[in-house]
Amino acid sequence: MDVPFGIAFYPPGPNPAWVYVGTLNAVLRFPYKPGELHAAGRPEVVVPRLTTTSGNHVTRDVQFTPDGKRLLVSVGSASNVAQSMPRLSTAQIKEWETQHGLGAAWGSETNRADILAFDPDGSNGTVFATGIRNCVGMAVQPINGDIWCATNERDEMGDNLPPDYVTRVRPGAFYGWPWYYIGRHEDQRHRNERPDLASKVTTPDVLIQPHSAPLQMTFYPQSQTGPATFPPDYRGDAFVALHGSWNRAQRTGYKVIRIHLKNGQPVGGYEDFLTGFVLNDEAVWGRPVGVTTAHDGALLVTEDGNNTIWRIAYAGAK
Repeated sequence: MDVPFGIAFYPPGPNPAWVYVGTLNAVLRFPYKPGELHAAGRPEVVVPRLTTTSGNHVTRDVQFTPDGKRLLVSVGSASNVAQSMPRLSTAQIKEWETQHGLGAAWGSETNRADILAFDPDGSNGTVFATGIRNCVGMAVQPINGDIWCATNERDEMGDNLPPDYVTRVRPGAFYGWPWYYIGRHEDQRHRNERPDLASKVTTPDVLIQPHSAPLQMTFYPQSQTGPATFPPDYRGDAFVALHGSWNRAQRTGYKVIRIHLKNGQPVGGYEDFLTGFVLNDEAVWGRPVGVTTAHDGALLVTEDGNNTIWRIAYAGAK
């Protein structure tokens, strides 16, 4: 497989028959029975080609809508801010967005900085949402079925702009890239190019310190009952892995954060949950990537600074 990243089981529920894998430019699936530890057959190509270009941002996450009817695939941009995107006339832009969605980029960025949607067999491909520079991790909120996304925002605007974010993703919504960020804040590198989009940008729900690099995320299950299960107030909350900054004077990220929700709705802000990977200004020994929940209620976190899977279990109140 070519840069495998996202994993999802289908159909949703306790008895999946397939495991889907998002790779650099395709989505594959393997036949699967619960409990199998090895592939039972060769992969089937479900989506043979996600984009027409190479470029930055190679992770492809995959999720199914709660009803199992649509496969969602996140595809990051090929660049920082679409530096080489050719100019189109107003009429060409209108025609393009009719086919590809509000604010959809074109040229080498076609079908990128988007979340794409397909039927489970890979047919009927459409654009679910646009203007999301690099949605590395997707997750489905268990209370209301909302699709959420952890996003790496653009670079080269200094240490403190723009914030990364975690947000609900609405069908047909536009989140700003490359023209705007965090609502109608215009990126000066695309100044006055798309004033028509300023009022149409969807502002994300939870802002993360700039350059923290949020990667994968998960929601703590509502019905977890294993021996390592966290206290009830954790249920339904989000955990997000922050890989850590590479382009900031003072480090940020390198941790797992917890985002509070109430009845499935974000209430603003987040708190540190797992820290300690930063040694000093020059060295770190862990960079969180993936996060999920085990059957016994423990949280599992992967990190690629030390190539380790960590298990965090609740051991009772002190």
